[in-house]
Amino acid sequence: MNDFEFESPTHFAFGRGAERRTGELVRAFGGTRALLHFGGGSVKANGVYGKVVDALESAGVGYVPLGGVKPNPREALVREGIDLVRREGIDFILAVGGGSAIDSAKAIAFGAVYDGDFRDHAYGKDCRNPPVVKKAMPVGAVLTIAAAGSEGSCNSIISLEPDNLKRTLSGDALRPRFAVMNPEFTFTLPPYQTACGLADIFAHVAERYFTPTRGVAVTDEVCEALMRTVVSEGAKVMRDGRDYDARANVMWAGTLAHNNVCGVGRVQDWASHGIEHELSALYDCAHGAGLAVVMPAWMEFVMDADVARFARFAERVWGVAPGPDGRAVAKEGIARYRAWLESIGLPTTFAGLGARAEDIPRLAANLGLAEGQTLGRFRPLSAADVESLLSLAV
Repeated sequence: MNDFEFESPTHFAFGRGAERRTGELVRAFGGTRALLHFGGGSVKANGVYGKVVDALESAGVGYVPLGGVKPNPREALVREGIDLVRREGIDFILAVGGGSAIDSAKAIAFGAVYDGDFRDHAYGKDCRNPPVVKKAMPVGAVLTIAAAGSEGSCNSIISLEPDNLKRTLSGDALRPRFAVMNPEFTFTLPPYQTACGLADIFAHVAERYFTPTRGVAVTDEVCEALMRTVVSEGAKVMRDGRDYDARANVMWAGTLAHNNVCGVGRVQDWASHGIEHELSALYDCAHGAGLAVVMPAWMEFVMDADVARFARFAERVWGVAPGPDGRAVAKEGIARYRAWLESIGLPTTFAGLGARAEDIPRLAANLGLAEGQTLGRFRPLSAADVESLLSLAV
């Protein structure tokens, strides 16, 4: 196991009626006037927005609304939010929604206290190694989608315009001070959106699980348990979207998958996410759907770097029987992973996603890998490798 430092200071208020504590929690973390940041009309139509507003008003917290967050959140709205925060004397950023709203809120929280252009700092010339965010305004989240894990993570992913590139802000200063998590808020999610969330949660664990680090028995077991749970509880959710316990288990799995509790002490990969970000930036597809295309192809491409690791994945997560041919066991595990993605209604090919094979060179180039630079840590990938990998998904 590698040496590590780990801080996860987010306060989680989880369960039925947890949203009633939102105003109290904003106050507890120093907020008196919040930017209320959200997406489209769904949070208003399903009543979540009204419940949050009631909680803020009951606690005497002022608020200024800023809606319009889209999936794959855009730079332009971040800039609008930064200007609004500075103009309105806002001291707290409150996101209501899923990962896109929370990521956009985090970027605003950083940009509002940064003297320069947030884009230059976060997405400098070396896009593979952006500077760490050291300071940001406090952020809170009211979660409505179990997927991205942004409610407990130190990351924010933003789409740059007009470049059609997705890049990352990162630093513990971006971790939300609190997350309000009521599984009932996910009851009305469409099946496809639920499935995309399941794929995203699973992938967050897999990015940490596939590692060259040895001696990490605790986090290996945590990763495997989380992946099995996403599959088993996800099946219940897909059958009955109003199954509270299944929704609750999936929601908490999403947080544990990405607050890094299962990633400490081990080298992590993140090539699949990097590649998918270019897919969703170019085609504006759902992140989970893009991962359903990229990650099985990545597994096929890198499997021979550590067949034993993939065989363990097959046995521990998918119940493949051990056998003398470890490679055959490993391949069966990847096949069962792909079959699971398809069983919940997700695409696993370019055609299913609506992507074009002729765009593969552009997707690889958009990663910004200079000569000699690579992506990922399990098996480092060159730009040419990425093109070959993506060809497996056509």
